[in-house]
Amino acid sequence: MLVGLDLKGQVRDFYYPFVGEANHVSGASGNFVHRIGVFVDDQISWLDDPSWRVSCGLNEGTGIGSLFAENTGIGISISSRDVVHNEQNIFLRHFTVHNHHDKTREVKLYLSQQFRIHESRRGDTGFYDPRVNAVIHYKGDTTMLVNAVCAGHAFQSYNIGLFGIEGKEGTYLDAEDGRLEKNPVEHGSVDSVLELSFSIAPLTSNDAYYWVACGSSVPEVHALDKLVLDDTPDRLIASTEAYWRAWLDKEDTDISNLSPELQTLYKRSLVVMRVHADNRGGIIASSDTDMLHHGRDTYSYVWPRDAAIIAHTFDQTGYRDVSKRFFEFVVNQLEPSGYLMHKYRTDGVLGSSWHPWMINGQPRLPIQEDETATTLFMLWEHYERYKDIEFIESMYNTFIEPAAEFMCEYIESITGLPQASFDLWEEKYGTSTYTAASVYGGLMAAARFANMLGKDDSARTYQAISQRLQTAIGTVLFDDESGTFVKHVLHTADGDLEYDRTVDSSSLYGLILFGVFDIEDEKMQRMLKAVEEKLQVHGESKGFVRYEGDAYYRMQDADSPNPWVICTLWVARCYIEMAKTKDDLAYPLELLEWTSSHATAGGVLAEQMHPHTREQLSTAPLVWSHAEYVLAVKAYLNKLKEFDN
Repeated sequence: MLVGLDLKGQVRDFYYPFVGEANHVSGASGNFVHRIGVFVDDQISWLDDPSWRVSCGLNEGTGIGSLFAENTGIGISISSRDVVHNEQNIFLRHFTVHNHHDKTREVKLYLSQQFRIHESRRGDTGFYDPRVNAVIHYKGDTTMLVNAVCAGHAFQSYNIGLFGIEGKEGTYLDAEDGRLEKNPVEHGSVDSVLELSFSIAPLTSNDAYYWVACGSSVPEVHALDKLVLDDTPDRLIASTEAYWRAWLDKEDTDISNLSPELQTLYKRSLVVMRVHADNRGGIIASSDTDMLHHGRDTYSYVWPRDAAIIAHTFDQTGYRDVSKRFFEFVVNQLEPSGYLMHKYRTDGVLGSSWHPWMINGQPRLPIQEDETATTLFMLWEHYERYKDIEFIESMYNTFIEPAAEFMCEYIESITGLPQASFDLWEEKYGTSTYTAASVYGGLMAAARFANMLGKDDSARTYQAISQRLQTAIGTVLFDDESGTFVKHVLHTADGDLEYDRTVDSSSLYGLILFGVFDIEDEKMQRMLKAVEEKLQVHGESKGFVRYEGDAYYRMQDADSPNPWVICTLWVARCYIEMAKTKDDLAYPLELLEWTSSHATAGGVLAEQMHPHTREQLSTAPLVWSHAEYVLAVKAYLNKLKEFDN
């Protein structure tokens, strides 16, 4: 289960039974929300009203959500602690409602649910279940039980109705007069609302608890509801908090040399990464569905490249169980010919794609080859750290060898470069410098695996092809006149090479990440200089853009493309790599601080931001951004330790 709250503390995304699949609130069928309302002094006030000042975030050192909302006009404030239980599929909220007036007041707290189970408005059922005094929503094998208590007493009233069809806006509107109609059942596009009534003495507060339990049947959610009532919500929240503290304490990196802000973002980044990793191995790029309402789809898929880098980050921070599950997940997705497709759902089903099988009238593979290569490269990095030879042996015939054989076959005989595929930005079809670098890294990893397991012929083949590829990258893909590695090349119909000489930050970083060239190499130094001259934003936000002329989410009021977190951190990694003294680490530290300054109060990093206003744009969180931040911090601290020794 993964639950996402919006900036008003309302449930906006609700994923179950796979992280990232399906979203039972703001899925493909609409932009819905679970509202919170306060009825006091004969008027209703919903938290999404501008009269509320709301702040949300994560409690320090945990995966516990926090909310504080205050409405001075009605003299009420609400705080909450919010968790997904670490063992059971239960979402819990502990609300504290404070009365700021000097008289006793009668308050009603309304909690509404707008489920569209499996992202469809048809066939849902909602009913009041008198056996357990709870409201249940279900369709097929997906069942949600909703319950709430205050001062040991169950919710006093409820209503179940329709929303989004037949002219019905939502049953939550029934709360606006302070009385609910108690309709016991509805089907179709169903929502519900619960009412908790209590008195609050002057300048004091009352506690209320709310939970949603998910299962495959009504008896299963009955059992989970009983668990909450027997163990109490407070104890379940406390045990979850203890779990998260223990989980974070497992990471033994000494971050005491960092500022408090950088330390906080480091820990929160680890939590953001973990909650986007399904327990069956898939790691999604983002759970944010806000962009769905501006486009055709979300980022709630497993991109093998992104996920492999995130898995590598888990490896680097000691969370091998999470990374190992990802590698076990991805081996089942490998095509028989040895390549990975564009993206997948966390249930292992092929994800949506815009890559065609036909290009210019010719059949082509709709892949980004760097995804296959990156996964193989990061698998070697995993082995280097943990030496789990039995696991690697189990992966050799099923993943390592077929992926390596594919990459060897998918090479152009004339240039020695990989055949054309889509680049890591999913836009350009050709042979990009980044993809070529990843294939080099993947084949070198395969050669090491083969050599280690005594497969000498394969090891020699993989190494020979990768070395030829390294030479081709340094000649075919380097433009000596501009001093840059090109964005990509593509064979024209008459067999000539067509060059895209756009300066791209990935063309620099890919060569470093996959160990193609040393950062001190003259060509790399010239490329770094070009990136700094052409891709740094000269405005309020001095980060780095992806490439020259990038139009993705570019704002009309901006004279520059948007800086990206990952691209800015790539530059930081270059300078960390080059550092010879502590003083040389000053600039990469500035870029780490730049990254922290662009996080939300809750510690969320977006994909990109406005170059002048610093507004977060596109999806947030982008898990890749958090992973690159953790990797950059690790690299910075390791370098600092070298100098101290």
